Amino acid sequence: MHYFSFALFALVCGWLMLAAKTRRQAVAIAVAGVLVSTLVIAPPPAEAQGGIIQAIQAVLDVINGAIQTALNAINTTRAAVNNLYQNLIWPVQLINQAKAQIVQMINQYRTLMASILNIDLHSATLATPQSLENAIRDHQVNNFSALTQAFGNTYGAIPLSTDASQADRDMSDMDDALTLDSLKTLKVSDSATDLELQAADSIETSASEAAPGSAPFLTASAVASSIRSQALTQKMLAAELRQEAAHIAHQNGFRKRGAAFSTQLRGVIMNLLQHN
Repeated sequence: MHYFSFALFALVCGWLMLAAKTRRQAVAIAVAGVLVSTLVIAPPPAEAQGGIIQAIQAVLDVINGAIQTALNAINTTRAAVNNLYQNLIWPVQLINQAKAQIVQMINQYRTLMASILNIDLHSATLATPQSLENAIRDHQVNNFSALTQAFGNTYGAIPLSTDASQADRDMSDMDDALTLDSLKTLKVSDSATDLELQAADSIETSASEAAPGSAPFLTASAVASSIRSQALTQKMLAAELRQEAAHIAHQNGFRKRGAAFSTQLRGVIMNLLQHN
């Protein structure tokens, strides 16, 4: 009966060994089988020594036989799959070549492009205009009040009602408002552009270090960044259109005032003629 139990256990242990997915699992099952066969279902004491040796030999025969054959087949299949990926699907040589080309482009163009974007364009020479220029070009979005103050110091405040007509005051106020709107939009765009450039550098660096199969993810990131960049461009174009519309309205305001002055002059002339 002991031998029947042992044979049954050996079959179960062999089946588990075949079902093992990794070499570590197979070794663990083999060791557990040896221990269980030795401590639990060993033959009677009279035949203990010979039974243990036979049990161990049986387990080793199973390991070195069918299990070893199965493991060799698994390793052979795994090697074939790896060769398929490395030679056909994701050729290692071509991938390394592409990475090297990306690194070369980064080294060749990134510093040059950064130097172009970071050219110092400050041109004001007086203190008050310099303060305004610094506020315009600092790429910050948390100092709009300083921008407004520097703008007022440079271009002056709106004249008092005793010093200019209401029409002139209204036009001056609207011109200043639209100018500040465009300058604030410019500062926000500059700040967002800095973030987009950082994202572009990150995507570019990731492309030089990307693992096979990650190209779609990098492409999606690049497309999303491109859409954000286009949105920024559209926002700046909208600001330019608003400024142009304000300029046209300003010119029309002069025409309207000229027509109003002509009407007043005609009324004065008519009154003079009537008195004569």
